[in-house]
Amino acid sequence: MLLATLIAAGALSPGDVAAASDALRGAGGEPGAAAWLDAGDACDLTVAGLDQPVARAAVEAALTAVDIVVQPVAASRRKRLLIADMDSTMIQCECIDELADYAGLKPQVAAITEAAMRGELDFAAALDARVALLKGMDARVIDRCRAERVRLMPGAKLLVATMARSGARTILVSGGFTAFAGPVGAELGFDRIVANRLLVEDGKLTGTVSRPIIDAATKRFELDGAGVPLEATIAVGDGANDIPMLERAGLGIAYHAKPKATAAADAAIRIGDLTALLWAQGYKRGEWVSQ
Repeated sequence: MLLATLIAAGALSPGDVAAASDALRGAGGEPGAAAWLDAGDACDLTVAGLDQPVARAAVEAALTAVDIVVQPVAASRRKRLLIADMDSTMIQCECIDELADYAGLKPQVAAITEAAMRGELDFAAALDARVALLKGMDARVIDRCRAERVRLMPGAKLLVATMARSGARTILVSGGFTAFAGPVGAELGFDRIVANRLLVEDGKLTGTVSRPIIDAATKRFELDGAGVPLEATIAVGDGANDIPMLERAGLGIAYHAKPKATAAADAAIRIGDLTALLWAQGYKRGEWVSQ
């Protein structure tokens, strides 16, 4: 038995729920009665007789303006661990691209970032290549970039605070940099923050990062080492370097993600913000908390 959660904040109609039921039935499933989490926002449907990928594909094809999260009914729905990527997931930008903009190098760096996130380049090599372009930059630009460019993703505070209030552990693990991840993670209230460290000498970036590099393997290692049963974990990210943790977690969520990450995850949030992860876990609006 599967649980399909339909999510479209302020825009989910009974007609959408009926269309989802029809799509599941057309794929060979047996949908149950609708159970609204929040009217107009999110609704649950049980469905029997289908595998998760088939149910997901059927509803996503039928409702292109609705997010769909399909998971086993028997799974621990309210997760005890959130492990999250940072750039373009918990925040609205890629920090290295924005940092490069202060050196007039954003197009070159952003092109490498995009290719790496699509899985077309080795992550460590791509990171080294981008950081090398920043050699000689005044380290004070980092603080300026963080203040001027870094904005939290909508729903990020609600997601972390609500899960933490319910007793979940939270880990921010980023292939980006501690100079950004530290303040972002602290503002959001993450329990643990893991990221790469830009090396600085005499107030200038050296064009290198400390070793070992925080990469896809690190993200999976952090998930496995958290001491939480995998079925009670939720992971969220957007790029190819998030795939191992998305595949490993009890519920892997691709967030406005690149195609490879979207295909690898259990579900893809294509329309809404990070509060979709709360509805996916059965939290109603009245249960959400801010810091």
